[in-house]
Amino acid sequence: MSSTMLRSLSRAAPGSASLRLHSNRLQIQSTQLPAATCLLQGRQEQRRHAGIHAISNPTLAGIEKRWEAMPPQEQADLWMALRDRMKTNWHEMTLQEKKAAYWIAFGPYGPRALPPPGEGRQVFWYTMLGVGIAGVIFAITRQFARPAPKTMNAQYQAMTNEYLKSQKTEAITGISSEGYQGKGMIQSKPRRGPPPDEEEE
Repeated sequence: MSSTMLRSLSRAAPGSASLRLHSNRLQIQSTQLPAATCLLQGRQEQRRHAGIHAISNPTLAGIEKRWEAMPPQEQADLWMALRDRMKTNWHEMTLQEKKAAYWIAFGPYGPRALPPPGEGRQVFWYTMLGVGIAGVIFAITRQFARPAPKTMNAQYQAMTNEYLKSQKTEAITGISSEGYQGKGMIQSKPRRGPPPDEEEE
C-alpha cells in the first residue's frame, strides 16, 4: 500500500509543477496584454494622424478677412480640420495652419472685435448734440413758462425775516436768537421794480 501511495505522489508532483508553470505563463501574458494593447492603440493613432494631410494654403489665405463672412458649416469644417492637425506634432504643421489656428481661437472678431476708427469722436459729438438739444428745449420751455412767484425776491423774504423776529420764532438757535448772522429766509435775488406793498405782505 505504501508503494502505491509513493507512485501516486510521484505522478501528482510533475502534474502540479506543470500547473504552476502554466499559471505563471498566464500571469505574464495577462500583464503583457495591456502594454501590447496600448502599443497597438498608439500605432493606430499614429497611422490615423499620419493620414491627416496639411490644409492647403489657398484655403487658409486671408482667413482674417473671410472668417466672419464664411457660412457656419464651412467655419466648423475648417476648425475641425485644424483641430485634427493640432493633435499631431506641431513641428509638422505649416506656418499658415499655425497662424489660422491662433487667429480663429484668439482673433479680434465677434465679441473681441476692435471698435471702428473714430468711434470715440462720434460718441463725444453725439453726446454734445444731445446736451445742446436738451438746452434748447429747456430755454423754449422757460420762455413760455409763468413768471416766478411774487414771494421769490429778496425784499419779500427780508420782510418775512422781520415778521419771524417779531414773533420770536426759533429764539434759541434760529433767526430770533441773539447774535444770529444767517440769511434767514433770503434766498432769491433782489426784486426789480417797487418794493412790495402791504397787500403783498
